[in-house]
Amino acid sequence: MPSRTLPTLTLAEVESHNSAKSCYVTLGNKVYDVTDFLDAHPGGSDLVLEYGGRDVSEILKDESSHAHSEAAYEVLDDSLVAFLASANGTKSNGKATTTGAENGTADGKYVHPRTGMSSEEDLSKDTDITDDYKTHKFLDLSKPLLMQVWRGGFSKEFYLDQVHRPRHYKGGASAPLFGNFLEPLSKTPWWVVPLCWVPPVVYGTYIVREGYATAWQEAAVWLFGFGLWSLIEYLMHRFLFHLDEWLPDNRVGITLHFLLHGVHHYLPMDKYRLVMPPTLFVALAAPFWKLAHTLFFWDWYVATTVYCGGVFGYICYDLTHYFLHHQNLPLWYKQLKKYHLQHHFLDYQNGFGVTSRFWDTIFGTELVDPLPKSQ
Repeated sequence: MPSRTLPTLTLAEVESHNSAKSCYVTLGNKVYDVTDFLDAHPGGSDLVLEYGGRDVSEILKDESSHAHSEAAYEVLDDSLVAFLASANGTKSNGKATTTGAENGTADGKYVHPRTGMSSEEDLSKDTDITDDYKTHKFLDLSKPLLMQVWRGGFSKEFYLDQVHRPRHYKGGASAPLFGNFLEPLSKTPWWVVPLCWVPPVVYGTYIVREGYATAWQEAAVWLFGFGLWSLIEYLMHRFLFHLDEWLPDNRVGITLHFLLHGVHHYLPMDKYRLVMPPTLFVALAAPFWKLAHTLFFWDWYVATTVYCGGVFGYICYDLTHYFLHHQNLPLWYKQLKKYHLQHHFLDYQNGFGVTSRFWDTIFGTELVDPLPKSQ
């Protein structure tokens, strides 16, 4: 069998492959995909499925059941797809490896047992499309993604596990999402955000000046709105974009989750799907306008000023998000970049602040030294 780099899978991940759609078995620290062998098994597929997601060492040696020949082991060798990870994310032979054949090994480095990544640089390593689909049976990156999610019949648990294992489309291009005339609407260069929204913010800030006795008063209210956005940003990221715990376990909920934010976690370095398309923000702009004028109902000028400051906060958020993924930054921002990218490849259930860690610290969701030392 040719030498190749194989991913590591945790025991829980292997155990989830226990159906006719995807059936894995283990033999020691090796993981085999026997899905294609189910119908060819002499004892019938049900006997294999009985051991789906489990170790088959004993049954292969069991004389009372059926002592398997060397040919059976050869079949397994041809189906080797991964190694079983130990609790600390290493293969049981002690050598760490990253998840995904495209990533190679990370000798001497800690490798996260779920995502198989050891650093933010791993987010930009091209995914081997064929091996990834064969191993995980999730999405084929060479085909339009959205309809695969819709038709996939994935359970919520399987979907959330897979969509938070970052992939990288070849050469940094954008993977097909719709595969039709809607495709351009899903891609937004970073500069579109300030181009679309700075002029309305400037105009709104200008027309409300007559409602204040001094420019300082207007500036104070505007800055309040700007600061308020940071809280809205945190709440949206945590409770809307990561609606994971409350996500309906059906294809409607899963597809909407993928379209809203899942695709970003699945392909975090896609530079054209990092900022919010203007069409989507237009849909959100009306509720935010209503919120501002409900909270500050006593004064139209105050409500509008807060709104303008908040929209400018959104502009800064979207640009910061893009730069954290794709630009070399000053020292302080380098730390913020490392923090945010750890949210992608280490712990998507914490680290929701993008422009700062402030609200993560306040609400106890801060990523504190999440990367363990090498084992």
